Amino acid sequence: MAPFYIPDHHRKTDLGALHGLMRAYPFATVITDANGDLAVSHIPLHLDDTVGSHGVLRGHVARANPHWRDLADGKPSLVIFNGPQAYVTPQWYPSKAEHARVVPTWNYAVVHAHGTLRALTDKDWLLANVTELTEAHEAAFAHRWSVSDAPEDYIDKMLKAIVGLEFTITRLEGKWKLSQHRAEPDRLGTINGLAARAQETSAAVAELMHAQ
Repeated sequence: MAPFYIPDHHRKTDLGALHGLMRAYPFATVITDANGDLAVSHIPLHLDDTVGSHGVLRGHVARANPHWRDLADGKPSLVIFNGPQAYVTPQWYPSKAEHARVVPTWNYAVVHAHGTLRALTDKDWLLANVTELTEAHEAAFAHRWSVSDAPEDYIDKMLKAIVGLEFTITRLEGKWKLSQHRAEPDRLGTINGLAARAQETSAAVAELMHAQ
């Protein structure tokens, strides 16, 4: 696989920060080699950081999705987590008024997880996975839905319609492209401009930039 282009000033290596983005933006893109072609699925993944040096990701796909049938244990795979992203206008740069040698750009944060993927059909594993995902994402609600709220025979039927995916992470790459190369006045102008926009993703990018 060709290397992921990350300039040194955009590279993020802190494991806590990488895991933090993966948890905050768990809807991931799973990419595997399917006999010379590429198989892609978009699914939420649960990170277990207690396994191995980088952690394990767990999720599931519909049994009707052919992606899982092409998996071969040990074959390299890639999972991409896209964090917040936002357009940056040069109008936010004080340097625009000084010399006008400025152009638009896009700020974002992303994590690439490299590793190996396997498919699982064990009922107990699948039930544990849907329970993990449910508890993680229902936590934000005052009145939380639980897997046990649904009839047991219905849950059994739903479990038969999915296949589990377990991704063992062997390497993580993080790219935080957050105007690190700009002069401080331009960075501050970008942070203020993003924060002033009525967009959740822009505000999230501003927060990441402020934390740098």
